[in-house]
Amino acid sequence: MSSPGISLTRLVNIMDDLREKCPWDRKQTIDSLRSMTIEETYELAECISSHDWEGIKEEAGDLLLHIVFYAKIAQEEGRFTIDDIVDGVCEKLIVRHPHVYGTTIVENEEDVKKNWEKIKIREGKKSVLGGVPASLPATVKAMRLQEKAKQVGFEWENAKEVWEKVKEEMQELQAAVQANDRPNMEDEFGDLVFSLINYARFLQIDAESALEKTNRKFTARFNKMEETALSEGKSLDELTLDRMNQIWDAIKKLKIQD
Repeated sequence: MSSPGISLTRLVNIMDDLREKCPWDRKQTIDSLRSMTIEETYELAECISSHDWEGIKEEAGDLLLHIVFYAKIAQEEGRFTIDDIVDGVCEKLIVRHPHVYGTTIVENEEDVKKNWEKIKIREGKKSVLGGVPASLPATVKAMRLQEKAKQVGFEWENAKEVWEKVKEEMQELQAAVQANDRPNMEDEFGDLVFSLINYARFLQIDAESALEKTNRKFTARFNKMEETALSEGKSLDELTLDRMNQIWDAIKKLKIQD
């Protein structure tokens, strides 16, 4: 097995060749690559969710290719190189881990996170929440916002308090529904989801992963229901709701996940 340095150099050299000799690669810009990078990131996330290690290896490679691609374009424009990227992240890791590369003492991972946020503020970040990308999916963004607020002490005492907040938000949503106040319904629904994500965090559950597992479970069970209907010579829209519920309950008993 070659060393990481040799392997990365090989990839960089291949990218040099592609930018010179391949019409498609030569045409790409940071703007044209953006959507493809997002797609590759989601493909990697899907493999991680299913613990598909071969898939993780392949998709991580595809994502690394995009990083090298951005570095090559930046180098062509005289902005930075792949070495600048690697050196930059190395320096950042050293500075933000004073308990490893300095004299700071930490007791646990929470201390590490708190130090990390304090260091970022010293580096010039204007807000504790400033490092949360605006384009993150809403569920992930909510978790990150809550985690960052926690690092400066803005946090519930325990899970019981959070659950009380969830119940309060449920009541407020129902009040908006009963009043047929549609703008307020949306606000209260958002507040309820945010509180549920907070509760999941206190239960040490990743809300995004939990919801994705439920999505996969629903998809698998719905597909099985379609198969059952076809075995009866019908499509789902030809079945009554009672019959679909009967099939669904039977499938649930089989413990089909994904």
